[in-house]
Amino acid sequence: MQKFWDNTDAAVARMGESPVPTLPVPTMPQVFPAALKIGNVRIAPATVLAPMAGITDTVFRRFIKNLGGCGLIMTEFTSADGVLRDLRVRGRYLHFYEDEHPISAQLFGSSPSVLADAARLVEDLGFDLVDLNLGCPAKKVVKCNGGSGLLRDLPLIRQIFEAVRAAVKIPFTVKFRAGWNDDEIVCVELAHIAESCGLGAVALHARTREQGYSGNARWEWIASVKQAVKIPVIGNGDIRSPEDACAIVAQTGCDAVMIGRMAPANPWIFRQIAQYVSKGSLGLHGAEPRHHTASLYDQPTESDRYQMIRTYFQMLLEEEMPGAEGKMKQFASWFTHGVPGGAALRKAIYEAKSGAEILGRVEEFFEAKLPASAPAIST
Repeated sequence: MQKFWDNTDAAVARMGESPVPTLPVPTMPQVFPAALKIGNVRIAPATVLAPMAGITDTVFRRFIKNLGGCGLIMTEFTSADGVLRDLRVRGRYLHFYEDEHPISAQLFGSSPSVLADAARLVEDLGFDLVDLNLGCPAKKVVKCNGGSGLLRDLPLIRQIFEAVRAAVKIPFTVKFRAGWNDDEIVCVELAHIAESCGLGAVALHARTREQGYSGNARWEWIASVKQAVKIPVIGNGDIRSPEDACAIVAQTGCDAVMIGRMAPANPWIFRQIAQYVSKGSLGLHGAEPRHHTASLYDQPTESDRYQMIRTYFQMLLEEEMPGAEGKMKQFASWFTHGVPGGAALRKAIYEAKSGAEILGRVEEFFEAKLPASAPAIST
C-alpha cells in the first residue's frame, strides 16, 4: 500500500521501479472515525499515542494532551513483574494525573498469573484500560519471552489473555506485531484469539519482529485483521502526516490510528490530523496534489517551536523527575529538527550542566532569532 511520505521518484527508484505520478490526497478525511468505544471507554478523537519506552512518561503524555487532538494516551511499556515487586518501579511507570484520562497502562511479561496480578493493580490505580505488549522487538525483552518474543507461542498468549480478562473489569487490549518474520505471520490468528477471549480492541504495528523499526509497515496486514474480527482495530506504523492518518483508514478500514515515533518528532501531529479531518469534512479539498494539503493544517512556526520546547522543558523541571536533564538533551535532537542553526542549539544543550542552564540556552537561542514583539503562542 502506498504511503504519501514515500511517494517520490527517489523512493520508487530505491524499489527498482519506474517513477509514478504523485497520488491524489485521499478523499477520506470526512469518514475518518470521530471516536471509538473500547468497552465502556469512549476515545475521541480516534487517535492514540503509542506506548514508547523512555518517552511516554506522565510529562510527555500531558504535554501531548495539552497540544490537543489526541484521544488516548498510554504509559511506557512496563514490566508486570517489576511493578509487583518494587514500589519505585510502580511509582515511576504507573504514576499519572487526573487530567490524563482516558489513559491505558501497558504491561509486558510472560506469566499469566503475574500479568493478571499486575492488571488488577492497574485497575486499582484507576487506569481506564490495560494493554498487553506483544510488539517490543528489543533483545533483552524478547529473550525473557516478553514483547514480540511471545508471538511464537500462541497457546501461551491465549492463557495470558484468559487470565488477565478474568482478573479485571476494565477494558483489556493488546498491541502486537504481524509476526516473528515474514515466514511466521500470525496477526490474523492472534486477533481471532484476542476476540474470542473477550479483549476490547487490538492494535497492530504492521511490521515483524525481525524488521524492528526498519523497512515499511505493511498496512495490508491491518486490513486483513480488520476484515477478520468485529472488535475495534487500531492501525500503527508509518503514520507520519495527517495525510497518512487518513490514508491508513481509507486503505484498511481501521477504527483508529496509533502514532509512535512521529509524536516526539512532531508533537503537533495529533492536532494537525484533527484540523485536516475537520477541513476535509467541510469539503475544502478533493483530488488536490500532495503539496497543497499543508494548507489544511497548521505548520509550526519558529515561535511555535520555541514555545513548545520551553513548555516541555519547564514541565520536566517542575515535575522534578530523576534524570530530567538527560531527557531534555534526548528530546533536543527531535525538537530542534528543521530549526535553522539547530546544530548550534543542540551543542549548547548537550554542554549544559543543569536543567535551568539548558532552559536558559534555549531561551537565549530563540530570543536572539525572534522579534521582540513576537506574540505568545498557545500550546
